[in-house]
Amino acid sequence: MFGLFKKKSEVEKLQEKYKKIMEDAYKLQSINRTDSDTKYKEADDILKEIGVLQGKS
Repeated sequence: MFGLFKKKSEVEKLQEKYKKIMEDAYKLQSINRTDSDTKYKEADDILKEIGVLQGKS
């Protein structure tokens, strides 16, 4: 209950965004490989950004 109004950190927001993009990429994998690869690249960029933010902490 104490964490009810706690704001999410920038890393937590990026992790959620990364997870959503990876799910989208997985779904697109069997439909459109090019779009799937684009999503995987976007997710990789977010993962690198998370690494930079965690390294700064």
